[in-house]
Amino acid sequence: MKKKIFMYLFVFSILLVLFQYVNAKRVFEGMDRKLEGYKNLSEKYKDSVLVLQNDIADLSHFSLENNEDAISYFENDGYNVSQLIPIIKDALYELNTVKEEEHPVVPYASSEGRKMLINTVKLLNHKWIIADFSDGEFWGEVLLRYYVNEDKTVDFELSESFLYPLQ
Repeated sequence: MKKKIFMYLFVFSILLVLFQYVNAKRVFEGMDRKLEGYKNLSEKYKDSVLVLQNDIADLSHFSLENNEDAISYFENDGYNVSQLIPIIKDALYELNTVKEEEHPVVPYASSEGRKMLINTVKLLNHKWIIADFSDGEFWGEVLLRYYVNEDKTVDFELSESFLYPLQ
């Protein structure tokens, strides 16, 4: 009787080990498939990141922050470009607060009861700014020439502008 119990225990333990082996193998293969999927996604995302980095490089080509010649122009005059950029943008945004009826750099009249305001500013290089403006109904863009004075004040001169037609 003792032999039969040991025989049953032995067969039961072999079946248990076999079950554990098959189950572990199935789990391992499932994890391996997931890992392959993640590797493929990782490669896909790396390619997407490269494409986006190239797009960013293309879009930032006309930008003061990435234009070494423009940066050198300001540095030769003793300016720190990272501190100067906010000063220039703030000077342009301050023109939004002028109490006059007409905006100083936007050559278009606003609709009744509104005022043309500069919304977005992009410094192209050490002499040019492109900005968009709107009064909530009409909108357009201006190309400005700017000059930084020795006292860190900024003067703006309108070069070109256009107003989008209403649709």
